[in-house]
Amino acid sequence: MNGIIHPCTHPEDKPAPKNEDEMMVAIFEYIDRLFNIVRPRRLLYMAIDGVAPRAKMNQQRSRRFRASKEGMEAAVEKQRVREEILAKGGFLPPEEIKERFDSNCITPGTEFMDNLAKCLRYYIADRLNNDPGWKNLTVILSDASAPGEGEHKIMDYIRRQRAQPNHDPNTHHCLCGADADLIMLGLATHEPNFTIIREEFKPNKPKPCGLCNQFGHEVKDCEGLPREKKGKHDELADSLPCAEGEFIFLRLNVLREYLERELTMASLPFTFDVERSIDDWVFMCFFVGNDFLPHLPSLEIREGAIDRLVNIYKNVVHKTGGYLTESGYVNLQRVQMIMLAVGEVEDSIFKKRKDDEDSFRRRQKEKRKRMKRDQPAFTPGGILTPHALGSRNSPGSQVASNPRQAAYEMRMQNNSSPSVSPNASFTSDGSPSPIGGIKRKAEDSDSEPEPEDNVRLWEAGWKQRYYKNKFDVDAADEKFRRKVVQSYVEGLCWVLRYYYQGCASWKWYYPFHYAPFASDFEGIADMPSDFEKGTKPFKPLEQLMGVFPAASGNFLPPSWRKLMSDPDSSIIDFYPEDFAIDLNGKKYAWQGVALLPFVDERRLRAALEEVYPDLTPEETRRNSLGGDVLFVGKHHPLHDFIVELYQTGSTEPVGVPPELCHGIQGKFSLDEEAILPDQIVCSPVPMLRDLAQNAAISVNFKDPQFAEDYIFKAVMLPGARKPAPVLKPSDWEKSSNGRQWKPQLGFNRDRRPVHLDQAAFRTLGHVMPRGSGTGVYSSAAPPPAAYQGSLYRPLLRGHAHIPKLMSNMRPQDSWRGPPPLFQQQRFDRGVGAEPLLPWNRMLQTQNAAFQPNQYQMLAGPGGYPPRRDDRGGRQGYPREGRKYPLPPPSGRYSWN
Repeated sequence: MNGIIHPCTHPEDKPAPKNEDEMMVAIFEYIDRLFNIVRPRRLLYMAIDGVAPRAKMNQQRSRRFRASKEGMEAAVEKQRVREEILAKGGFLPPEEIKERFDSNCITPGTEFMDNLAKCLRYYIADRLNNDPGWKNLTVILSDASAPGEGEHKIMDYIRRQRAQPNHDPNTHHCLCGADADLIMLGLATHEPNFTIIREEFKPNKPKPCGLCNQFGHEVKDCEGLPREKKGKHDELADSLPCAEGEFIFLRLNVLREYLERELTMASLPFTFDVERSIDDWVFMCFFVGNDFLPHLPSLEIREGAIDRLVNIYKNVVHKTGGYLTESGYVNLQRVQMIMLAVGEVEDSIFKKRKDDEDSFRRRQKEKRKRMKRDQPAFTPGGILTPHALGSRNSPGSQVASNPRQAAYEMRMQNNSSPSVSPNASFTSDGSPSPIGGIKRKAEDSDSEPEPEDNVRLWEAGWKQRYYKNKFDVDAADEKFRRKVVQSYVEGLCWVLRYYYQGCASWKWYYPFHYAPFASDFEGIADMPSDFEKGTKPFKPLEQLMGVFPAASGNFLPPSWRKLMSDPDSSIIDFYPEDFAIDLNGKKYAWQGVALLPFVDERRLRAALEEVYPDLTPEETRRNSLGGDVLFVGKHHPLHDFIVELYQTGSTEPVGVPPELCHGIQGKFSLDEEAILPDQIVCSPVPMLRDLAQNAAISVNFKDPQFAEDYIFKAVMLPGARKPAPVLKPSDWEKSSNGRQWKPQLGFNRDRRPVHLDQAAFRTLGHVMPRGSGTGVYSSAAPPPAAYQGSLYRPLLRGHAHIPKLMSNMRPQDSWRGPPPLFQQQRFDRGVGAEPLLPWNRMLQTQNAAFQPNQYQMLAGPGGYPPRRDDRGGRQGYPREGRKYPLPPPSGRYSWN
């Protein structure tokens, strides 16, 4: 759900909603569109991110501190540019008096998320009552009060239902989200039918300027030009230039086919199991980056790190004696062999990376020089400035009312300008520079300034410099390096357990900003990988204190907010106003590492104990952890069962009858804020009506519970049917006639479409008549009697009238057209004899054999009509025939 909430509340490609009510309606419309695409039949599970594990909070803290810093900087820059434009007399629309929307409020525990949960309850009840597509659907809402990340709450639900005897192993799952970890999570379920739907990413989408709301430039480039009229009466003023976002399906069963082909190995000393191999592949992908650990310095995904790991894995797995993982648990002795194999090539990886960067920089420099050299010596300015095609109406373009006068004035201006030496240099505004020239500015340089890199991984001594610069310790400090490696190994075990079994510990986190080297993973086989049991998640307001900067303190109670800004606060060091960003070899700030201090949980809880009594009852309610809520409509088999549950007033949890709910199992308990039949459901959005005639009902739902040490098996369930293979043997070939190979996706993969290429259509155009429009290849519809025969054999009437051009053809050659000229009968020239040239033969055929309505024939093989262009002709040929004259009758062409 967070992938829906963010683009609906602060979109990048259109004006933002004016208030929260518009945001809620946008979220409803987005869910409606997704629902109409996927059309679920059994269950709709809507999961919002709740309180995350401590390991994830570090990343959330970094994101929110950055968002706050960038938002404040953008507001200052926007105000500066506005003042400059107005001082120059530019035109800008009046500044709207509205509070800047802080996207940090999309965090559990805020009033915004509490209001969103109420709105979604109303939305679900409305659809269950009024939308036929929701008629027999079970809906589960897991709002921000339920702890856990949204996708992991869904995975936990699937794992627990798979362990039940009533679960259907052939259930189709469709998960919505754009995060790449959804692919790994879907593979980790080992469900045969798993699809991910995500909005198609289209780079460089136009964004409106934050000052004038016009497209085509950013705030820093705004000139304050008046807005152009769109449409005759400016009726298109609010229309956006971009189309509605499109969605794509990512079918994991096809990815599983690729992985099975890629990971299959012969002559293994143990039995090959594709499910275990896929688990190992998922585990190896964690090394190139995830939400909980920094990636290893030598493994960059854009440099083909996954392919490198797979090749090393296939080379080493023969020596390991088995797979790296099993149901979410790691065999560290085997992982050590993989990592040391990566460590052996680390030095060459760093050197190749440096060579690639230098080569790219050199090509870019040459490209800039070439573009400067190819620029025209003189470009007319003013109204005669050349514009790109289609940009005549773009901002800044001018229309000359008198082009002749404008050209004359330009010539006079050039003639009156003082003559200068051809060798003189000019300044950027076109005026001659003083003698001796001027120093070139840094921005005019051919080379871009590169961030300083003190580590220099491509030079000898890179490991010592890395630990000295990043960790501020000497590389000889073996004890510290061992500590970093042990923390990283714990992280790998924690992440894999999180993906396959659920959260192993809510308290664990990686306590460093950087990762160790692969060559440091020596002796990890005996490292402990157990986690403290019985840990509990943070409460919502406690998490807000752990991830929010002081600038977002308005979402917290006043006394809690004071701890973030008061200089005398015992935890003031957790909330720096400014912080460093280490580019770490990257080019852009968003790629760098935010060097924020880690939150000490014991100090935070000690400080909060003093302000807990200040919470109001409403804030106390928002600070409590909640659970999932299940909704059904009046047509659902569970409806009457839940109604009786409320009538009896049972206080004990009641088991869900699986036969009434597609095999879903769990526990029901009464909901204090339940939506009940025959009770009005008030709308939390003023622009939407109340539900006066409600028949939907809601109840608290809890997943089946298992012992803490229970292991969910990562296997395909008995009775599961694998989908039919999609990929053909030809799809594995790396190239086909120089074309990149692509999978054949379609309903009938073996059907080869029949078509004619351009040359065939030209041949038909030369030979066949088109003046009368009723020839063999005419586009006129045949009479009904023509369809009495087989569709794949042309039905002809009046065989005697078929032209001689096609009379000698065999049946199998009937669609090949006339024989080539060198195979045709030769004609000797005699006195008064006229050679029967192709043009003459065509003319004779037109006059004699092709009489209107003498025969009819289907348009093509199988009855398919011939392809036509928009002008009514065939492949660009006009219907009325050629306009050029026929060749002379004799004396020009020799056939002997």
